[in-house]
Amino acid sequence: MNISTIVTVPPYASFLEEVAAHPLVGGFRLNTVMPLKDGPHEGLDRLSTYGQPVWVDLKGRQLRVVGAAIPPFTEIKISHKIKVHTPVDAYLSDGNERARVVAVDGDRLILEDGPRRLIGPGESINIVHPTLQIDGTLTETDLAYLAAMKERGLSHVMLSYVEAVEDVEEVRQLLPEADVVLKIETRRGLEFAREYGSRHGRLMAARGDLYVEVPRPHQIVPAIRKIIESDQTAIVASRLFESLAWQPVPACTDVTDVAYLLAIGYRTFMLGDQACLKRDSVIAALNLLEAIAEEFPA
Repeated sequence: MNISTIVTVPPYASFLEEVAAHPLVGGFRLNTVMPLKDGPHEGLDRLSTYGQPVWVDLKGRQLRVVGAAIPPFTEIKISHKIKVHTPVDAYLSDGNERARVVAVDGDRLILEDGPRRLIGPGESINIVHPTLQIDGTLTETDLAYLAAMKERGLSHVMLSYVEAVEDVEEVRQLLPEADVVLKIETRRGLEFAREYGSRHGRLMAARGDLYVEVPRPHQIVPAIRKIIESDQTAIVASRLFESLAWQPVPACTDVTDVAYLLAIGYRTFMLGDQACLKRDSVIAALNLLEAIAEEFPA
């Protein structure tokens, strides 16, 4: 079976040459929350030396924590100014933690009580409510990466939280030659995928946030089916082989998860941060994906 993988790579990792040479690897993803000593140019230059396309993951309208929130304080500062009816629930840690937001002041969330742990910069935060309005899309970091890409002649972009044609047009105004992958992560994004398919760019089922955003857990199943039905070249990402980050033998659910994704038509996979932080886990994930794919004749 002809499958390919985009690998999220830590920019300073020592094993990138080995990963780049793996037969399943068809690109590197640069997560723009990763710290770099000398900024976007350094990351692009470093990863471009391995002969793989470098996909720059712009955060767009995705809400992220920008200042550490330390218990017992009850304020979280986020990446965008927002409006939403309060009180409302906010979800952190891939939906595993819930906090009650009692008031919003621009880019400040005032919580009912303090977080139970330190909430660090870069963590995503989901507010699943129909009244949510996000002020702006591209962040300052996104703009810096787009400028650096233009200088370097690079064009591969992933855009988070796509919900409207205008989101994509904003990127192409700044980088006209951009090859944009559209990350579908919300219910509004699913409506966009149903309406436009791949007309404005290749779709990605970004399951990390999408799973938090769907109303009930089982609804992730029709969501990821709708995306591959809307774009037969769609990429699937997030929550892949995460068990390999902490144990040498993969969880049974990781194996059967990927088998299901192959069965419904996905052929391009993107491995996320957790599975890719260490050499052993990313190589194991690639080899396992290759082995599972052999069970599905072309």
